[in-house]
Amino acid sequence: MQLARAWSKNGNAVADPTIIATTGWRTDNLKDAIEKASLKNEYDLVSLLIGVNNQYQGKPAEQYATEFEDLLSIAIRLAKGKKENVFVVSIPDYGYTPYGKPKQVEITKALDHFNEINKRITEKVGVAYVNITDISRHGLDQPDLVAGDGLHPSGKMYSLWVERILKSLGR
Repeated sequence: MQLARAWSKNGNAVADPTIIATTGWRTDNLKDAIEKASLKNEYDLVSLLIGVNNQYQGKPAEQYATEFEDLLSIAIRLAKGKKENVFVVSIPDYGYTPYGKPKQVEITKALDHFNEINKRITEKVGVAYVNITDISRHGLDQPDLVAGDGLHPSGKMYSLWVERILKSLGR
């Protein structure tokens, strides 16, 4: 929602975003929901940020790679078949939250691997990739970047992501 507001402030016409994913979903959950939503291939902009729950729930990286590649293809199809209308956002690192701090090293290593996968696939396909993981890694030294639940990004962190996304996309 913040991105849509910022996008419109930059002079772009923006309809209300269609948000499919919800907290806690893995790649397979997202794919199932997209199929059930019967979306039309008419979106001017499609973003994809998925994978933290694949890692959190101990799903294999190889499965993530396959499912992520499928989702990226679906995102391109939904974006009128135009790669330039799609961007991927890296997975934030919840190891830098109060919740994740006890297992920070393990979490960070695993998420680095998942982000290597999604970046490699994204670049191979020729879609824009926006790295926000470094921003999430300030969650312990800047507690206002973490929501009150001690795990999820705060509105302030999301606003930093939006700035990075807009800059990265040149818009």
